[in-house]
Amino acid sequence: MKPDKEAANFTNKDTNIASIQVQDFNSTEINLMEEYKGKPLLIIIYNNQCLGCTGRAIPFAYQCQQKFETLQVIGIHSNFGKNRTTEEDVKSIFTINELPFPIYLDQEHKVYDLFQSEGTPQWLLITADGQLSRSIFGSQEGAQNRLMYALEELLA
Repeated sequence: MKPDKEAANFTNKDTNIASIQVQDFNSTEINLMEEYKGKPLLIIIYNNQCLGCTGRAIPFAYQCQQKFETLQVIGIHSNFGKNRTTEEDVKSIFTINELPFPIYLDQEHKVYDLFQSEGTPQWLLITADGQLSRSIFGSQEGAQNRLMYALEELLA
């Protein structure tokens, strides 16, 4: 989960991200930067217990996926407790039994820690060539507006 170059603060723009290691629901390790190479990514680091995440951020992420055809939205559920999160746990927040976009697990909140998240949701906007373009915290209207402007600029 190390960036290509040393970077003490991931809130800085233009940090090259070599690897983001997560697990799928079968506990298989996945490097998101390899899995989605060449695509602009909107990653939401969230937790099912966060009402802002489930009530505002996840629906907003789905809207972004629908609006921007070239964008790949990815959810990363960060687990802060000792119990392992399951596929059923993740799907329990949705009204249908399918995911609106790929969601992976961060069982020991390593991705959350790597990106020095301020809380959940934390949004990461990564360019098609693997550069961290923006890191935005929150689900409120102001955060959503900043994110939308950043997406429009990146995908223009």
